[in-house]
Order: sequence, then C-alpha cells, then structure tokens
Amino acid sequence: MAFTKAPWPRRLRSQEWYGGTSRDNIYHRGWMRNQGLPYDLFDGRPVIGICNTWSELTPCNAHLRDLAERVKRGVYEAGGLPVEFPVFSAAESSLRPTAMLYRNLAAMDVEEALRAQPIDGVVLMAGCDKTTPALLMGACSVDLPAIVVSGGPMLNGWFRGERVGSGTALWQMSEDIKAGKLTREDFLEAEQAMSRSAGSCNTMGTASSMASMAEALGMALSGNAAIPAVDARRRVMAHLTGRRIVEMVKDDLKPSDILTRPAFENAIRVNGAIGGSTNAVVHLLAIAGRVGVDLTLDDWDRLGRDVPTIVNLMPSGKYLMEEFFYAGGLPVVIKRLCEDGLLQGDVLTVSGETLWDEVKDARNWNEDVIRPADKALTPHGGIAVLRGNLAPLGAVIKPSAASPHLMKHRGRAVVFETIEHYKARINDESLDIDESCVMVLKNCGPRGYPGMAEVGNMGLPPKVLRKGITDMVRISDARMSGTAYGTVVLHTSPEAAVGGPLAIVRDGDMIELDVEARTLHLDVPEAEIARRLAAWTSPVSPPEGGYVRLFHEHVMGADTGVDFDFLRGCRGKEVPRDSH
Repeated sequence: MAFTKAPWPRRLRSQEWYGGTSRDNIYHRGWMRNQGLPYDLFDGRPVIGICNTWSELTPCNAHLRDLAERVKRGVYEAGGLPVEFPVFSAAESSLRPTAMLYRNLAAMDVEEALRAQPIDGVVLMAGCDKTTPALLMGACSVDLPAIVVSGGPMLNGWFRGERVGSGTALWQMSEDIKAGKLTREDFLEAEQAMSRSAGSCNTMGTASSMASMAEALGMALSGNAAIPAVDARRRVMAHLTGRRIVEMVKDDLKPSDILTRPAFENAIRVNGAIGGSTNAVVHLLAIAGRVGVDLTLDDWDRLGRDVPTIVNLMPSGKYLMEEFFYAGGLPVVIKRLCEDGLLQGDVLTVSGETLWDEVKDARNWNEDVIRPADKALTPHGGIAVLRGNLAPLGAVIKPSAASPHLMKHRGRAVVFETIEHYKARINDESLDIDESCVMVLKNCGPRGYPGMAEVGNMGLPPKVLRKGITDMVRISDARMSGTAYGTVVLHTSPEAAVGGPLAIVRDGDMIELDVEARTLHLDVPEAEIARRLAAWTSPVSPPEGGYVRLFHEHVMGADTGVDFDFLRGCRGKEVPRDSH
C-alpha cells in the first residue's frame, strides 16, 4: 500500500502553544521550563506524548514507568521532546464491578488529553487487557500519529513441575477444589506461581490477544506482542518505539492511514490463528467504529471460520507466552498466514513498511508451539457467531477452547437470573442439574451488570464435577476472561436487561446449540416467546447519577462493540481556543 509522506520540515501542532514570542507562547513555554528544559527543546521539534497507563493498582502495568523512560531515550535520540502523562488505568484484576465498565471512560480520557495538549504524536503504553483498546479508541478519535508499545506478558508460571497459566490455572484449580481433587492449602501454594514476574497474563488471554491485535493491525512494531515484560528486549522495543514515533510525526503517518478495512480483516484472521480471546470481538468492533470502518459480527464469522488455530497456547493448548516468544512470536504466525493467502500483506504498518515486509524473514523455532496447518489445534478456529431466536443480534463462542462433543447439543435450561442468583444456587446439592443441562445466566450484559463482566464461564456444580465432568454448555450475555475455556456462549444480543429473548428463558426450557450450523435456538413456541416478552419488565433500574448513569444511558450492545453512541467516529485534532 502506497503512503505519501508529508513534506518536512513544517510547522507542527505543538508550535501553536510553544512557537513564538507572544505572551501566550511564553506562558505555555515558560511553565514547561520549570522542569529544567532547555529553550531549544521548543524550537519546532516534535512533542511526543507518552500516554501511560502505569498504576500500582493495575498489576499488569505496574512496570510501565521503567518502559516509559526507555521510550523517552528513543524520542530524544530521534530529535523529539518526550512528555509523559497519565490516563485512567483499567485493571481487570481489581476494578469492580468490572474493568469493562471503565474502558470507555479511559478512552474518553485519552481522547480529550490528546486533543487539548500540545502533542504532535503519541506512544500508547498499554498492558492489562482493557488499556490496549481504550488507548487505541481514544487515539483514533483524534487521529494524531500514534503507536502502541505493550508491557508484555509475565514469565511462565511453574507449580510442582507443571506449567501454570495465569487465569487459566485459577479456573482449573478452583474447579478441582470443588471436585475434591485439590486442597485449599495446595491452591494457596500455587498462588505465587501464577504471577511470578511483572507483566500481564502469560496465557493467550485478552491482554496478549489485544497486544497481538495491535501488532496485526499494524499499530505496533513487529514483534511487540510476545516479548516477556522482564526480558531486556522489551526495553529495546520501547526504545525503538520512541525513535519511530518521531519519524511518524515527520511523515504525518496517522491511525487513519493504517487502520483500514483490510487491516481489521487481517486482525480477525490472526485472532483465529492464535486462539485469541472472545473479548477481541467487542474491542475491534469499537476501534473500527472510531475510524469509520464498517466492521460487523458477520465479518468475524466469515473471515475467521476457515482459519486454523496454529498457536498451541493455553487456554486452547499447552504452552505459554514465554515459549511463544522463543518460537518466533506473532511475526511467524503472520508470515504463515500471508503465505497461505489468508492475510493481505500489502497493508501499511507504523514502521512505514508493509505487513509482509515486516515478517518475510521470520523463522519458526518450535513447531510444537507454532504448528503447521496440518497439525493445527483445530482446523476451524476463529470466533463462531451464532444466531437464532435466542440471539437475534448474535452471540459468540470460541471453538478452540470448547469441547468438541458439546458443539452440537440439546439440553434443559437451568436458569440464573443474576450472578448473585447463580452464586446462591450453584453449590446446592438439591439443584436439579446434570451434565446434559444448559446453564443460562442473565442480566450480565453491558447494562445488566453494568459493564458486561467476565462471569460467563460459570463454574460447574460440585456434584457434576465429582463425576469427572469438566465442561457443560453455558450461555449468557456476559463476557469471559480470555484465559478461560469451555463450551461457553457469550455476548448474547440483545442482552437480557434490555428485553432480549435471553430475558424470558425459564428453568426446563429446551435449548439447542449447533456451532457448525451457527445456530442458538430456544425450543419454545413463538407465540409463547411473544407472550413472555410482552409480560417482561426490566429488573435493572437506571443508576442515580455519575459515570455509571452515563454508561447506562449511552452504551451500545455487544454486537457493535459496547462503545458509547456519542463516541463513534473521529472528531479530529483541532486545537481548543487558547484562553490565556
């Protein structure tokens, strides 16, 4: 894809603040100089924002202060002026009720900071899963030159000689306790093994999936996604990213130049090949909405359906992110998909080169970690989009993490009206449930929770687990962690809280799932469904005020990305009026 560089030198955006001798210029420049900055740093060189989601309350991002210093070195070397600033940091591990409630708030923070500040380009420092889409969404809405540098995954976890995947092991061990296979003391001993270094989840969870999406979209330097957080090469990546953003500003290379429809199509296919998170669906839909690309759930199903899952990582497979990096990382995957005709290699990336040019020399150093197509974990990876009278606007399932024998299933519904209802009932030995049933969870979508929490991978009843059963069909309007696994149908739309058909499912109703046929059907007469819907009233009351009220009133459905209706589209970088 051809890209025409802007002429250089030219007057930069930051010079509206700093370039000149007027009272206002001296006002802006003079206050900056109280930090000990020489006068000539304001002589027209690019001002590079370092948008940092560092926070000690966001464990995955707690090492980003050091990485920011590495970015600054690169910016200075390339002739720019780096200025670091904080934005809202959404941590899935600690924020209640869910970090997803605050993804859009973080995106608003990024957008307004970029537009209102004297910044010519920005390095987006992300880690925990919601921070990557939030930063990209905000940057797309302003459309200044932008590039992502990820914090990287944790080192492998090890417990008693076995790999321990952060998140994935948590779900496995908590089920093993209920089944009587593991003691509480063993669980506590394994706790530190799950998180033994700085970084985000070491599985192909949502953090690593979204770092991979940033790279596949062309918004990060090649190789960024998989380098472990504590590896020296992660610091090198940050340093090189600092150099590169200065050149991007000089070339005026913006997100809108990179995030084209072919770039999103590539990312969808890459997500299928890596066994990426279902959360990537809502995040890419939201990012596409900010740049005006008409991306839909149907695109996810069409583009990902025939992509084999070739990355053998938890939760779909055996290995962890550290081994993925040693095997060659995402460039190997992208190269193989390009060679197989599944990707459009001529798309532009932040490097200024095409996607193919970035990966053409990549080599696979471990074919059990990154497998050939004829040894794929599943020949049909990707995200399957289901439709039917239970999900008129769609629902999603991740085939690579599901049980093959449950991909076509008919079962009796056992219904939980809320997550609290589920917690109150699930351990009750008198609960009328067995492994053939379909567990249904309502009112956990964008408005229902609120925020669409990661509760869709409901733990199984102890009495079922004790039989040795490890999976059942589960359906909800919630999300699940990218580290989770199972035959779990998610993002059912419209959600129950707005009157979607999920809202009227009752205990004993029969539900049919057919992933191959892409159907999700409630086997209840249409007249009865209509009668129930007519009698339905929402159990969710609007919040009294504050951000949660704003979220409730303006959030869109999972089928369009859970963004706010007033945030879609690019509002540009026009400088607000100077009040001084």
